Amino acid sequence: MASARMDRRQFLASLGGAVAAGVTAAVLGRDARAGQADKPNVVIIFTDDQGYQDLGCFGSPQIRTPHVDRMAAEGMKFTDFYVAAPVCSPSRAALLTGCYPIRTGVTAVLFPPQKGGLSLEKRTLAEILKPLGYATACIGKWHLGTGTQAVGGLPQHAEFMPTSRGFDMYFGIPYSNDMKPCPVVRGTEVIEEPAKQDTLTQRYTEEAVRFIRANKDRPFFLYLPHTMPHVPLAAGETFRDKSPRGLYGDVIEEIDASTGAILKTLRDLGLDDRTLVVFTSDNGPWLSKGKNGGCAKPLRDGKFSTYEGGFRMPTVMRWPGRIPAGSVCREMVLSMDLVPTVAGLAGATLPTGYDLDGRDVRPVLEGRPGAKTPHEAFFYYKGNRLEAVRSGTWKLIVFEGAEKGQPRGTMELYDLATDIGEEKNVADAHPDVVQRLTALAVAGVARVGGNLGRAGKKK
Repeated sequence: MASARMDRRQFLASLGGAVAAGVTAAVLGRDARAGQADKPNVVIIFTDDQGYQDLGCFGSPQIRTPHVDRMAAEGMKFTDFYVAAPVCSPSRAALLTGCYPIRTGVTAVLFPPQKGGLSLEKRTLAEILKPLGYATACIGKWHLGTGTQAVGGLPQHAEFMPTSRGFDMYFGIPYSNDMKPCPVVRGTEVIEEPAKQDTLTQRYTEEAVRFIRANKDRPFFLYLPHTMPHVPLAAGETFRDKSPRGLYGDVIEEIDASTGAILKTLRDLGLDDRTLVVFTSDNGPWLSKGKNGGCAKPLRDGKFSTYEGGFRMPTVMRWPGRIPAGSVCREMVLSMDLVPTVAGLAGATLPTGYDLDGRDVRPVLEGRPGAKTPHEAFFYYKGNRLEAVRSGTWKLIVFEGAEKGQPRGTMELYDLATDIGEEKNVADAHPDVVQRLTALAVAGVARVGGNLGRAGKKK
């Protein structure tokens, strides 16, 4: 019978094997961590119906946003950042896919119980990052569809919900907070109906912090589309009746505090220099709501409009050591640029089989000398109609019949460098610019799709 005892030589041999195995595991673990260390964390904070002026760093005289202001002081403020639609659902579709809304199947606001949603042929940023080992979460308002065969609260087949579109977890409301039903959903399960709206921002923040802490040792993508300040407005008890701007100000100040909690979590976990944080809005303010809506000054109009107030958003990005502190970007940057830019930062493979309209703007983001926008033109789509085009500092409002040559007096041309409020139509003084931008708009419809021109202006 063999002895159960090891002699010295056997013991040392077994010990050496264990040590070798341990060293190998440690090396493999270190290499795996090293491979992920060069993949940045990404946090996109996306508010709803927030006006261009509704941040301290963008000139609000009453709304106090010290945390986003600090983001601007430690990062980059974007004065010419555009979303791809002046309403909720199409803007979100473009942000997550890098495509103009008309390519995504979402050109209008979705309402329950619609069965459609974001095209299943398009890959979201979460789907692009997941193969690289990213943890992904969507926390907040989704508004890109639920699914088919609806029974009761949520559909039985929720193929359009976040957990079917690349996100590991979802917590939030599936539509706007003025739509009924307005349930709170975890994954695809309704856990509360109707939502207690004055607690939403707080709960989103708690979920976001919990997700960051749980994934501190791996790269993560957190998409935080806030429900507010879309009406009906609701602020938590700590923030209610505190802002000089009334309830709207209370709501924005609570979102600012939420942003502060996320930034503090990143600092506490030592993730600051590995994390890109983006703060922006989905479209301009709902001006008809009066005191319950935001302010787009000095821009013209707001939500629903193809003037600047509908598309140009107050935007700040922060990444210590990568984005120059206290910098201001006046180049034209699009929400659609986030997909190829983040993919480039992470080393991800971009989708094939369809065109992306966004471009990699890392040179602009990093403040490289001479960095310029990669876009010759930006197209302002409203639904399936291309109603305006910007190229350089020039912006042309395009009316029906433009491709046939519009008569004088039917055009609107603005120089945004000197007239950010679009108050002085200079079309008659610059027919060459009108002709060039009209040609860009015609080519844009041919490439992207839809119809050309805003209806209604005749000579």
